[in-house]
Amino acid sequence: MTKAAEEKSQEPIATAPPAQDEPAVPVVAGPADEPPKKRLPRVESLTGLRWWAAFFVFAHHMTNLAPLPIFKFLTYGTSGVTFFFVLSGFVLTWSAQPGTKVGTFYRRRFARIWPAHAVALLAAVFVFYRIHPDPAMSWIKPFDIGVLLLSLVLLHGWSNDPTILYSGNPASWTLSVEAFFYAYFPFVWRATQRLKLAGGLILCASVVVIGAGYKLLLFHNPHTLPTLPQPVWHSVAFLFGIGLAIALRSGWRPWLPFPVAFAIFAAGLYTLYYSGLHRTVPFATTMALTQKEILTVLYGLLILSVAARDMRGGRSLLRSKPLVALGQWSYSFYLIHATILYAIREFHGVSAPASWSNLTWYAGVLALSIAASALLYKCVEHPLEKRLRGPR
Repeated sequence: MTKAAEEKSQEPIATAPPAQDEPAVPVVAGPADEPPKKRLPRVESLTGLRWWAAFFVFAHHMTNLAPLPIFKFLTYGTSGVTFFFVLSGFVLTWSAQPGTKVGTFYRRRFARIWPAHAVALLAAVFVFYRIHPDPAMSWIKPFDIGVLLLSLVLLHGWSNDPTILYSGNPASWTLSVEAFFYAYFPFVWRATQRLKLAGGLILCASVVVIGAGYKLLLFHNPHTLPTLPQPVWHSVAFLFGIGLAIALRSGWRPWLPFPVAFAIFAAGLYTLYYSGLHRTVPFATTMALTQKEILTVLYGLLILSVAARDMRGGRSLLRSKPLVALGQWSYSFYLIHATILYAIREFHGVSAPASWSNLTWYAGVLALSIAASALLYKCVEHPLEKRLRGPR
């Protein structure tokens, strides 16, 4: 295996997007002596956009049950987590209100992600764990209370051992990464809240260059540089989102029509896909090594385009009621859909070979997952978050 292939193999396996925040939620710490600022308007289209990112991840996961002829391209569905990490940094910064205490911020973040995570973890244990697992079912692991406890308290994402990293509900490694973001966000906000347009864009460029540069150095010096844990690797995307929000908070409204931004994103994604299939393409190894940083920029352009359009008051289908509702359910959808999918796979097996007729499986599992996510959102996620958050 080449070094480039080894680097790619270390990327997170099939995952789903991490928990996100409603754009109107004020969630940040700032200097206590600074007077409150006017709350920025909602960027509702981002809620609708969340659903499509979640669906991209779902489409990839479904290749483990019902592969399609384009299953190699759908492996890029895992990049949906990069979108959500960029979005997390953007939303937290956009909705930040000076004066919110650090303890209040942490309590609200706990209320946002943990209750639904705990319920989904309980369901996942019955699908992904057995006392004596069948070796033919590689996704089922032997029951280990210690590893499950790490998952429960969201510390498993700091291990690069797949048995620990993907323990409990396999998708919840992203929550461990998010918990790390939440831990340091108040202090990053304190240090950056006075930045304007230039400062925000410099932050975006700096983190991408540093992240890509470190991976290239690691490729050439594998024995002298440490392989960083996932929360550190993915901080590039989170900090990039913070930089974008800082730039927009300064009043910057770039004219980047969404069709143009989407065309750039699609072209960039296809370039990554094509270079992965044809290693003789110039810079193919470099693109493979810096894939997360490239995707960070591509997804950042989508978020920038959608947010700027909302700020200018432009029309958007992403603000339609059905898409906003699906976006609100996307965290619960993330938590539960892989559990449903693999439960079906255990009893049915893989629907092979790859065929377009497998789209019927996509429709059925999607409908079931949406129904389950709506139930989890309305019965657990939303009511417990409101209760645990406390007064605004």
